[in-house]
Amino acid sequence: MAKKVAVKQTRNRHSEEFKQQALARAEKDGVAVAAKDLGLQESQIYGWRAKARQAGQITDEQRTILADHARLKREVARLEEENSFLKKAGSVLREAAQVKYAVIAHHEREYAVRMMCDALSVSPSGFYEWREREPSERSKRRDTLDACVQARFVAEKGRAGAPRLTHRLKRQGLSAGHNQVAESLRRQGLRAKAARKFKATTNSVHSLPVAPNLLEQNFTVERPNQVWVSDITFIDTAEGWLYLAVVLDLYARRVVGWSMSDRMTATLVCDALRMAIFRRQRPHGVIVHSDRGSQYCSREHRALLAQNGLIASMSAKGNCYDNAAMESWNHSLKVEAIHGERFDTREQAKAHVFDYIEVYYNRQRLHSTLGYVSPEEFELLKVA
Repeated sequence: MAKKVAVKQTRNRHSEEFKQQALARAEKDGVAVAAKDLGLQESQIYGWRAKARQAGQITDEQRTILADHARLKREVARLEEENSFLKKAGSVLREAAQVKYAVIAHHEREYAVRMMCDALSVSPSGFYEWREREPSERSKRRDTLDACVQARFVAEKGRAGAPRLTHRLKRQGLSAGHNQVAESLRRQGLRAKAARKFKATTNSVHSLPVAPNLLEQNFTVERPNQVWVSDITFIDTAEGWLYLAVVLDLYARRVVGWSMSDRMTATLVCDALRMAIFRRQRPHGVIVHSDRGSQYCSREHRALLAQNGLIASMSAKGNCYDNAAMESWNHSLKVEAIHGERFDTREQAKAHVFDYIEVYYNRQRLHSTLGYVSPEEFELLKVA
């Protein structure tokens, strides 16, 4: 009989910034939910919480986050019953009565029929009359598809269009083609978040040393920790800009490091790189590609690369295509998580970006470049 080979389990190392956001999320949603969403063990969160309490290290930032979450929870509790139905069904307000009736029937066990009819501007008698009629098989299939597409669209927070929704629904056992899903979205008035143009953030006009371009726009890699790409982007808040530095592993397009600050400094990009180094168990020989921004050319960043056996690579001056994979990630963040949002404080924006990266993008988002699996799933499939 073949002997079973024991597989050594290793835990990722996490930065203090990650731990603060994870603890805030656990305070808001509970330890079990936060651990599941972030791919952690519950014991890790309990351990971080215990150390913070014992050392009295709950920071002003954490207090701000917790107070803000508490305020939001109270506000949500007040509005939840009032808005929950329209949040689910408001997209059909301009549709024909039959579409509205189908939505009402779908939610009949959750809400009062009269309330739903008033909200959608149809009469209860018309709904009951419609319900008594025997629908055709085609109508039944269409109504089922519409309900599934709408539920998935809401679950994706409006981030996914027809291609990604089609793949997600097939995973759930619903056989529907791209054109059918696209038509269902149009029929229900559902549109994925659209793109906008953004200006460059980094300053490449300086006299600091510049590394050669080792990628030459070749973003195909054969293994994890072969090439990391990095960049800085920004989020607007009522308090001012919040800057985000990200390190992306090209192999599975996974975010392996990130850091946020109200200042765009060398420390910002170094903190993101340190997170990547710790999470990936200090690999050597990784090419770290970025633009020529002064932060990446700084003495601090160059020293961090050298100390950890990493190799610097930089885009040509003013050529965004040399870092196209990172530009694509920035585009996805802005379209899927930032457009249409208003952040009163930087802490609100930090929690929002943390949720997008650690809960949605790395672990749930189906990536077209990876054959419509998530970055985490892609790595697990390839390792297996």
